[in-house]
Amino acid sequence: MEHYEIEVCGVRRQLPYIPIKKDLAFASFVIISDTELISACGKELADRIGPVDALVTAEAKGIALAYEVSRQMGLKEFIVIRKSVKAYMKDVVETTVNSITTTEMQRLYLDGVEADKIRGKNICLLDDVISTGESLSALEALVEKAGGNIVGRMAILAEGDAQNREDILYLEKLPLFHPDGTVME
Repeated sequence: MEHYEIEVCGVRRQLPYIPIKKDLAFASFVIISDTELISACGKELADRIGPVDALVTAEAKGIALAYEVSRQMGLKEFIVIRKSVKAYMKDVVETTVNSITTTEMQRLYLDGVEADKIRGKNICLLDDVISTGESLSALEALVEKAGGNIVGRMAILAEGDAQNREDILYLEKLPLFHPDGTVME
């Protein structure tokens, strides 16, 4: 098998298998340029999210999704956690993460201006896929350092053990795979 077929919010996609370790592969779900899927999922997530002051997502795959969900909710903006410090960023808050889709430790940054926007606010963390939860934990650490109150964690897909978490809301399950394409139990 070369692909895994999934349907989310009535939209079907074939996801290519990507081996990431000797005994592990995943189905690559990349939504950043998929307008049809982002629109469908954005509406569904916005309908389920409940009241929040702001959405927080990580650069880069979550940006288009956060835009659509915030638009559907009538929010005026959303907050992006960056993977590098930009010249315009001041009073940066930072943390590290090692997620399933990266090969080494990454640093994540929150601009001080953005940190001020979430201080004392009710925040929902938003991502495309939650798998090991490492990226989500890094977002949580930054929001908490900035004084935000996390009231929700959402994703389009929950992969592997994340499917068993009760603290996240997701639209569909995505299994992990053996390198031959068979589903891991």
